[in-house]
Amino acid sequence: MNKLLIIDGLNLVRRIHAVLPNENDIESVKMRSLAACHKMLQLHQPTHVIVVWDGDQESWRKKLYSDYKKGRKPMPEALQKGLKDIKSALAAEHIHSLDALSEADDVIATLALKITQNQGQAIIASTDKGFSQLPHHELMIWDHFNQQAFDLVEHERKLGVVHSQFLDFIALAGDSGNKIPGIAGIGPKSAADLLNKFRTLANLYRSLENLGPKQAQKLAEGKELARISYKLAQLQCDMPLNINLKQFRYQADITKNV
Repeated sequence: MNKLLIIDGLNLVRRIHAVLPNENDIESVKMRSLAACHKMLQLHQPTHVIVVWDGDQESWRKKLYSDYKKGRKPMPEALQKGLKDIKSALAAEHIHSLDALSEADDVIATLALKITQNQGQAIIASTDKGFSQLPHHELMIWDHFNQQAFDLVEHERKLGVVHSQFLDFIALAGDSGNKIPGIAGIGPKSAADLLNKFRTLANLYRSLENLGPKQAQKLAEGKELARISYKLAQLQCDMPLNINLKQFRYQADITKNV
């Protein structure tokens, strides 16, 4: 059985870079990134590994909603300049990269679904909880920094909704980290309460007459933003990749001295 380890490249290196006392110390970022990858390879024993990086093109999400990820700190210049060297160091140890045209998330989601739908297993190494919306059959989301797998049951408990409602939840409550707006005046608790009662966003909008006038008005006025928010949060799982999985087969013997 194929087991694909998919590493969210910028998620890894930016978190490593952020804790260094000297932001220009890209050599340490490179060495720590290599060590992190080796640790994940030894732990998960994949047959294939791929590091996916964000590209430079404007995301379709940004075109849909101009405030998407507004205010997020740009990548530090030193790290930006050092990425090529980091990728080369990984490739030298048979840990190959794939550059997305814009956001890596959709490419990662596409890879994960392709492998799991073909009787394989996928591990997504990322702290991005957006991947939680993906089907969890034969898929693990791995937090390297906390050395633990994503706990779907705990996440459901925290949000107050079930897995199938995650996108509807964001459509209502938004996602402040990515500047996904949701509906003004509908917070996480209200969103969870509404979805527990009506189950889906579609059912909710068919039942506005059963709500109090103020809440019904908020929902009616925010319907277009809810639609946009849902789309912004939804991972695209059918991205054209034009790759052959054989390119990313991992040679397990390179970890023997690590």
